[in-house]
Amino acid sequence: MLIRTLSVLECTKILTANRVARLACAKDGQPYVVPVHYAYADSHLYAFSMPGKKIDWMRANPRVSVQVDERGEGRGWKSVVVDGRYEELPDRIGHKLERDHAWTLLSKHADWWEPGALKPVTPPVSDSTPHLFFRILVEQVSGREASE
Repeated sequence: MLIRTLSVLECTKILTANRVARLACAKDGQPYVVPVHYAYADSHLYAFSMPGKKIDWMRANPRVSVQVDERGEGRGWKSVVVDGRYEELPDRIGHKLERDHAWTLLSKHADWWEPGALKPVTPPVSDSTPHLFFRILVEQVSGREASE
């Protein structure tokens, strides 16, 4: 296997081309990793969620990491890691443009809302349950590629 470092441009292309990432956050010294659907634009990863553990933890500690990968030919792969900061886009005056931007980016993809809006083994979601848009400010990005 040959391993090489990806350029920032190559990392950005991978972030743009994919929709599922692994979001890592931490609270009280305990890490937590969860898959999220996202859209990438203007140095941010935009996502949607219902309230829950990841939102609670990111509110407590906005420092997060995100990992996105692609399978290559044979045993090949590409992996991008983002270090960034959680930013909630609340449904309040002053955040409408950011929320609309997040909605526009995410809604370009079929069923974009479903993974963030549904939870296992919970009562059906009512119309009054608050849903959250958030974004991760990309502060640092790195990546690697393996090929045979």
